[in-house]
Amino acid sequence: MAKGKHCLGLDIGSSSVKLCVLKSTKRGLSLEAFDYTALPPETIVDGALLNASVVADAIAELLARHKVRLKETAMSVSGNTVIIRKITLPLMTKEELAESIQWEAEQYIPFDIKEVFIGHEGIKPRTEQGQMDVVLVAAKKDMIADYEGVCIDVGLKPRVMDVDAFAMQNAYEVNYGFVQGETVVLLDVGNAVVTMNVVTDGITMFTRDLSLGGADITEEIQKQLNITYQEAELYKMGGSPGATGDEVLPHEVEKIIGEKAEDIANEIQRSLDFYAATASDSRIDKIMVSGGTAAIPSLVRTIERVSGIPAELINPFRNISYDERQFSAARIKKLAPIATVAVGLALRRTNES
Repeated sequence: MAKGKHCLGLDIGSSSVKLCVLKSTKRGLSLEAFDYTALPPETIVDGALLNASVVADAIAELLARHKVRLKETAMSVSGNTVIIRKITLPLMTKEELAESIQWEAEQYIPFDIKEVFIGHEGIKPRTEQGQMDVVLVAAKKDMIADYEGVCIDVGLKPRVMDVDAFAMQNAYEVNYGFVQGETVVLLDVGNAVVTMNVVTDGITMFTRDLSLGGADITEEIQKQLNITYQEAELYKMGGSPGATGDEVLPHEVEKIIGEKAEDIANEIQRSLDFYAATASDSRIDKIMVSGGTAAIPSLVRTIERVSGIPAELINPFRNISYDERQFSAARIKKLAPIATVAVGLALRRTNES
């Protein structure tokens, strides 16, 4: 992250598009713009852009609203068509790894190797054992092409294609830092996917994308109360159609949210149990939660209770200054849960390959 200007961070999620612009100053990072706009249901399913023109319109709206001139863009992908594996290989040079990674990847990628883009990063050489750990990432070429396409359609220049788990990790590192010997679970609880990244000493140890999220809560509220999807969304986030000021949610809504939060927390715990069974040191110090669904107050509390591990919301603006005439403290607090991946993307630089 040393040189080059920051990219425009563009987080295209299943329920909304988030835009973030950061600037490096002598006093540190400054927030130039952050905003989001909702997408209609079924616009993006399992990471696939089913209605690219709607996504392009949403991006264009955000760019126009904030008069964004920055063109170089960082995006990210997640879901079932993105594979992240930590593999162990014989110790080799960067050049040797680059030459052999395609062949090595074929053993771990459940897709035709010709249909995916492959990325890799050597993270932990173990010289005495003659081995090295490598993070391997693969994503479907057609999905990447779709994301690049909507970018290009609105006049942007795709420069970086990241993965949600790593964008979240970058945002956390800048705002909190990683403590030696500490293991942190980073969660992004979105509308359709929960992204998990277990990090020890700043190194990814385990990642997983779970196919569940806020949409499950919304759909259950919609079904039980016989209301529209939009009305159910309002109820889910603590409001109701036409409401003013504080109000008490219907008992049915509170019950549904509680039950679904329990389901999400239990699925997360199952993945943590799997990690614990395969890790040499399974101790976890804390869980940090982000994502639009994390704004539901009971969710973080439920994750903490089910896991028995301290859990709290990530504030991706913790170490980032902002103009209080543009962003009130209350608005920053409200935006924080949904902003983590977009902030992580906006940290990437225009001269990265």
